[in-house]
Amino acid sequence: MTDTTRWKSTVYIGGLASAVTAASLHDAFIPFGEIADVSLPKNENPNSQDPHRGFAYVEFEDVEDAKEAIDNMDQSELFGRVIKVSAAKVPKSANTGLGSKTALWEQEGWLAANAASEEDRMATEQANNRAEDPMQGLEGLDVAGPKPE
Repeated sequence: MTDTTRWKSTVYIGGLASAVTAASLHDAFIPFGEIADVSLPKNENPNSQDPHRGFAYVEFEDVEDAKEAIDNMDQSELFGRVIKVSAAKVPKSANTGLGSKTALWEQEGWLAANAASEEDRMATEQANNRAEDPMQGLEGLDVAGPKPE
C-alpha cells in the first residue's frame, strides 16, 4: 500500500478521554471495516499523568471504510467525551516550508514560485520610480458647489 493510499484510509480521532486505549479504539471502529493499525501517541512530557496525548489515528484497510467511520463517529460520545473524527492529514516534510532546516530560498517550490527575471525586476523598478503628477484627474474641481447643468 502506498503512503498516499495509507493516509487516505486513515482517520484522526481527537478529544479522547485519558481512559481510552488502543484496544477500546479498535473495538469502537471495527464495525466500519478491517483495521490495519491503531496509533495512540504517547505524551512527550515525562511529568504528565496522562497515558496519551488525547488523539489517535486509526488506519483502515479500505478508503471507503474510513469515510464511513468519519460519517458515523464524528461528534459521537466515547468514554463520556464528544470526539472529533476526520480524515487524517498527510504530515509535512521536515525539509519544506517554514520551520525546516533548509533555507526557504533553497527549497525547490519556493524558488519556482518566487523567481523573477532581471528584466522583470528592472521594469518594476522603473515603474515605481516614475514621477506622476499628483494633480492628475482633478480637472474641473477648482470650483466649489454643485456642477452647473
